[in-house]
Amino acid sequence: MATKPETQRVSAADFIRGFANWRLQSARKPVVVTHHGKDAHVLISLDEYRRLGAGADAAMRATDSVQRSLADLAESIRDAVILIDRQWRIAAVNPAATDMLEASGADLIGASLTAAMPRIEGSLLSHYIIRLIDHRERFSGEIPDALRPRQWLRADLVPVPIGGALILRDVSGVMEEFAGNDARQALLVAIEAQGGIGHARISVREAIETANATLTGLIGVEPTAIRRVRFSALLAISYRAAFAEALESLFRTGEPKRLASQIVTRDGDAIDVDLTIAEIRGPYAVDGAVVLVTRRPA
Repeated sequence: MATKPETQRVSAADFIRGFANWRLQSARKPVVVTHHGKDAHVLISLDEYRRLGAGADAAMRATDSVQRSLADLAESIRDAVILIDRQWRIAAVNPAATDMLEASGADLIGASLTAAMPRIEGSLLSHYIIRLIDHRERFSGEIPDALRPRQWLRADLVPVPIGGALILRDVSGVMEEFAGNDARQALLVAIEAQGGIGHARISVREAIETANATLTGLIGVEPTAIRRVRFSALLAISYRAAFAEALESLFRTGEPKRLASQIVTRDGDAIDVDLTIAEIRGPYAVDGAVVLVTRRPA
């Protein structure tokens, strides 16, 4: 294991008077030159200096490599990355950030964050940025209206040596989907409360996956009795072909269909009904359809 070489100390005045001697001494061990009793300079051999220089160069190259890698990483991130200093000036942005802010990097670098994002002044996001800069406090969450009205941003605030990093992603579509799901759930609750509308979810092959109590009560069966049964099997024979054609047209065009039909009860009675069919579209393909069943007025 390498040991740290011993050092010799000499005052600046003695060093000047005996420079030749101390130069020879430095070839064996470092010579510390003091000034008013405090260490001021170190004299070392040329070989030692070169060795230290090589290590420093290697460390510098490694640091530069890491910095380039981080810069390349920020460039490739699909989220907007904005670096700000402690005065809220923009120090760096990636391409996604220039797209989100609709400005060039040259215009953004050095500009105030509030100038680039005027709507954040006094907003909830502004509060979290203050906490980030003053207390190095991280934050992750959804923020509304930070850039534009009715726009939601997923914001991740991370402390960095220069100040802070804002990582932003537009999640307006996701938030709208959440709101849509809530609205659809409320609609189903309202349909159930109304009590006169039957509905069933069917697969692309017509198999019944779920049915509400209004529909099963109209037919006179338990829900388990019609699960996986083809929906057209619940209809009078003369109406089955029309339902199959309507379902095929729905899956082909995506347009909801409405048709008059007859549903057959467990006792064999045929009840006049109106059927409304709408497709269920998943992320990649059609997942099936919803069929609403209402009694036709006599």
